[in-house]
Amino acid sequence: MKVLLSIKPEYAEKILSGEKRYEFRRAVFKNPAIKKVVIYASSPVQKIVGEFDIEHILSLELEDLWKRTKKYSGIDKGFYDQYFEGKDLGHAIKVKKAKRYKSFLDLESFNIKYPPQSFMYL
Repeated sequence: MKVLLSIKPEYAEKILSGEKRYEFRRAVFKNPAIKKVVIYASSPVQKIVGEFDIEHILSLELEDLWKRTKKYSGIDKGFYDQYFEGKDLGHAIKVKKAKRYKSFLDLESFNIKYPPQSFMYL
């Protein structure tokens, strides 16, 4: 099974280049059958640009999560703290193998009218 994640273009690019190996989420899908993430690069790109396999998902208290992921987070600590403000627990999806699509796709290719706020099951 797959999910579609909305990711800011700069972070989508870092994932596809291999620089960012963790995608952080305040809330994460509960279905353990999800093995692949399809990447929707949000505005201004607004295209489906690639996908990645999920190695595993870490769900930890914020300080522990940062210690485990900071080397390949693709973000700085200030942004991390701001993103998770008000939360006790954070989630990090470990990127196993990222693949950039040769041609970017519109949401309509997946019969989707609007991008997900966070994620959408495909």
